[in-house]
Amino acid sequence: MLRGLINDAKSAVGNLVLKYVARASVAVPFVVAVGFAIAAIASMLVERFGAVTGYWIVAGGMTAVGIITAIAVSVREHRKDVAEDLKEKADTQGVVSDATAPALIQTPVALLGALFATPGGAATGLSVSRALGRNWPLVLLLVLGGALFWPAQTAEEEFAAEELDVPRKPNGADAYMPSEMRH
Repeated sequence: MLRGLINDAKSAVGNLVLKYVARASVAVPFVVAVGFAIAAIASMLVERFGAVTGYWIVAGGMTAVGIITAIAVSVREHRKDVAEDLKEKADTQGVVSDATAPALIQTPVALLGALFATPGGAATGLSVSRALGRNWPLVLLLVLGGALFWPAQTAEEEFAAEELDVPRKPNGADAYMPSEMRH
C-alpha cells in the first residue's frame, strides 16, 4: 500500500518536472534572443555615449523594465489573492465573530499580565527580553514574516468588491454569497 502511494507521488512529481522542463525549453531561445538584443543595444550606446555612460543607460533601462514588471506581477497577484479571499470569505461567512479581532489584539497583553503575575514571572520576562534584545535581527525577521500572514484590511475587500461588481446593501450587509444561500 505504501509502495503504491510512493510510486504515485514519484509519477506526479515526474510529470510536473517534465511539464516545466518543456515550458523552459520553449523559453530558452527567447531568453537568448533578448540577451543578444541587450548586447546590441549596449554596443550602440557605448559607441554613441562612451563606455561608462552607455552601460549606466543600459543598467537604468533594465532597472526600469524590472520595476515595471514587478509592479505588473504584484498587481495581478494582489487582484487574484483578493478574489480568492472573497471566495473563501463567502464560504466561511458567519463562522468568525466580530469579537475575534479585538481578542487577537488583547491576547499578547493578557499573556504578559499572566507572566508577570506568576511567582518568578518578572525575572523570566526580563531574561526573555534580554534574549530577544540580543537576537533582535532574528526577532525582526520573525515579526516581518508574521506580518505577511496578517489578515488583509477591509479597504482591500471594498476595492475587490467594487472590482468584482459585488452589490452593496444600504444596511451594510454585503452580498458576497448568492441570495439563495442567505437566511
